[in-house]
Amino acid sequence: MKKILFAFSLLAFVFANAQQNKVDTSWKKIYRASATKINDLVHTKLEVKFDYAQSYMYGKAWITLHPHFYATDSLRLDAKGMNINKIALFNNGKYTDLKYSYDSLTLLIHLNKTYKPSENYIVFIDYVSKPNELKRKGSAAINDAKGLYFINPKGEDKNKPIEIWTQGETESNSAWFPTIDKPNQKCTEEIYMTVPSKYVTLSNGKLVSQTKHTNGTRTDYWKMDLPHSPYLFFMGVGDYSVIKDYYKGKEVSYYVEKEYAPVARKIFGNTPEMIAFYSSVTGVDFPWYKYSQIVGRDYVSGAMENTTSTLHAENAQQDARELIDGNAWEDVIAHELFHQWFGDYVTCESWSNITVNESFADFSETLWNEHKYGKDAGDEVNYRGIRSYLSNPENYIKNLVRFYYANKEDVFDQVSYPKGGRILNMLRNYVGDSAFFKSLHLYLTTNKFKNGEAHQLRLAFEEVTGQDLNWYWNQWYFGSAHPKLNITYAYNDNEKLAKVFVQQTQENKLFKLPVYIDVYNGSEKVRHKVWVENAADTFEFKAASKPDLINFDGDKILLCEKTENKTLDNYIHQYKYAGLYVDRREAVDFAAKNQSDSKAIELLKLAMKDKYYSLRNYTLNKINISNDEVKVAAEPILLELSTKDPKSVVRATAIELLGRYKKQEYKNLFTKAVYDSSYTVAGNALEALLTIDSTSAFKIAKELSTHPAKGKLSSAISATLIASGDENIFDFILNEFEKTPLSQAKFEQLQSLTALMAKVKNTEKVKRGVDQIVKFRDAIPQAYKSQTDPFINNFLLMNLINKKEAAGLKEQADYIKSQIPEKK
Repeated sequence: MKKILFAFSLLAFVFANAQQNKVDTSWKKIYRASATKINDLVHTKLEVKFDYAQSYMYGKAWITLHPHFYATDSLRLDAKGMNINKIALFNNGKYTDLKYSYDSLTLLIHLNKTYKPSENYIVFIDYVSKPNELKRKGSAAINDAKGLYFINPKGEDKNKPIEIWTQGETESNSAWFPTIDKPNQKCTEEIYMTVPSKYVTLSNGKLVSQTKHTNGTRTDYWKMDLPHSPYLFFMGVGDYSVIKDYYKGKEVSYYVEKEYAPVARKIFGNTPEMIAFYSSVTGVDFPWYKYSQIVGRDYVSGAMENTTSTLHAENAQQDARELIDGNAWEDVIAHELFHQWFGDYVTCESWSNITVNESFADFSETLWNEHKYGKDAGDEVNYRGIRSYLSNPENYIKNLVRFYYANKEDVFDQVSYPKGGRILNMLRNYVGDSAFFKSLHLYLTTNKFKNGEAHQLRLAFEEVTGQDLNWYWNQWYFGSAHPKLNITYAYNDNEKLAKVFVQQTQENKLFKLPVYIDVYNGSEKVRHKVWVENAADTFEFKAASKPDLINFDGDKILLCEKTENKTLDNYIHQYKYAGLYVDRREAVDFAAKNQSDSKAIELLKLAMKDKYYSLRNYTLNKINISNDEVKVAAEPILLELSTKDPKSVVRATAIELLGRYKKQEYKNLFTKAVYDSSYTVAGNALEALLTIDSTSAFKIAKELSTHPAKGKLSSAISATLIASGDENIFDFILNEFEKTPLSQAKFEQLQSLTALMAKVKNTEKVKRGVDQIVKFRDAIPQAYKSQTDPFINNFLLMNLINKKEAAGLKEQADYIKSQIPEKK
């Protein structure tokens, strides 16, 4: 599962008005044990038909099981919100009714006899799944939990396709088929799906056959011969184009909406190479029959690693112009694919051990970027993970392996994902690549088609390395927090000693940290391996002269907070000679805080031309154009980058900054760039043009508004038209807002939309605008409503009410008031 969270962090208002609710901590006393196995799933056979009018699914299930160890005469199955028509024992072609009780969530079935562990039995269940009538709470990662989703089933929304897809993690698939819905169960599977003939289907494993019927439907038979957990079962139905690639003769396919068929390979086309790479590093060739990826509208998370059939949110679908700036979904594709090994092939035995699924998938993004795009790219992903974890102090108190939590959904967080991924990267650095990947191979092959937990991972590493690694697991897997380090450097000229003083300032625990310290004189580097393990450690190294740089954590992989007493000269040397992505970025950050110093400006000028495009772009976003010296020094570089940089995102940022100079001489540059193939370049150019020639900008914006646009260009067109004050463009602006999917980009359109609505006199138009804002507000995941609702209700809509009342438009003001919930 790749969670894509809303980044509603741009507006301080949101956080200043976030409600501080009393937190229930009673869960801290409840140990979350692995599910006890009384019966084991062996095989699940399903026959399903869909009622689009009612959003029902009519199902029949034949479930093969046997007792796990102790003999039993009963079976408990998860079956959420169903109508149960019949339950029977199926034996030798005959059905014998069984007694049962059902509380709308769980079936307790009384078997016909006591079964021994060696005895298989088959239970038949005829049922109706009614997902839209099921009220289940989701989480920040997964904002709904009804298992089966009918998207636009009656075709009432002409701008949205009719689709069906399922989402099982954590335990929601039992809303559409009865099962033991726990991750420590595994079984084989077959599904017969009857659908309208015009649609294609996708499920786990192999499409064995398709049977057409005279009533315009077709039954597709999917079969999965290898065992996997029930939460990984999947169905997808819709009017898709299917684009096929191959890996060693195995199908690698992409199910996309038809308009995206021409660019499907630009989005997903690296998948065969990813499969080859992951097969190589794990030493386990891709273990499944095929690998398909499908895109679902209104998906409740980012993506989901259903075995052989990954489901992606619609954000994966990018048009050719969006892809010019880079595939924004590639890390998600890599993440979900690695789950086919870590999560599907070997599955966490409980949600407490979700780290053996999600931490590996998060880590795989670093591996893929390093392999495909170079070490800087991999290091950037790793560093981004460190910053993500550190961004929220609530993360600091949570163990990676978590046996205590309020809700199983809570473990899908920045501890299980980015912190866990960084813990794996530090382990890789400590034991070395060879031992690291051999250990992964041993873990996978030892537990294949079974379940794993953190201890089994440790045992694999200990067997390969010959080391006792309990110290590492205890502090990182079974402990919380991270090191907070105060690092100072000194040189004793009399003793000819370079000294490093390291203090651990975090509370309640000390970390044991293997660290490389690099001592530089010019370009010459001497590396020292040390162990930081006390509240205060001092390390001394012989040095004939004062070093130009002492670089703590030379590989820049340590998950920590740190303060250092480095000087600007030290950071300049670090940028030029230490050379890793984080080395250079740290130097840029320091220089950015000292832009009154001419040496800092020279460093920033150097970094504006860095070898790695992302660091060039980062540097551009750090320079302070309001500083006259910086403004003069940066201008010729910005001008060069705006037209000659090979990366469109860098050109776009350079154009944005040039727009702040407000020079007429750049009008031709901006006008030409408005028609660039990159939406970001074109959008930034339009906004830059607006600052120096609003008439031309309005004219171009009107012209461009007649053509499809996305991303930055779409928002720039809207902003430019709104700035014109022309009420006639309201329909266009509202349509752009309406078709933007639930996202940060849509959130950022709210202020410009309400600013335009304040000028609109037509009451029906205002009501339509308010309705769209309310629809968006109500669709935001519950986890964020304490932040977003006050901003939308108390700030945006209240300001709009005030303006309408001041204009004497009472009907409009009253309608807006009616859409703001009363405070409880």
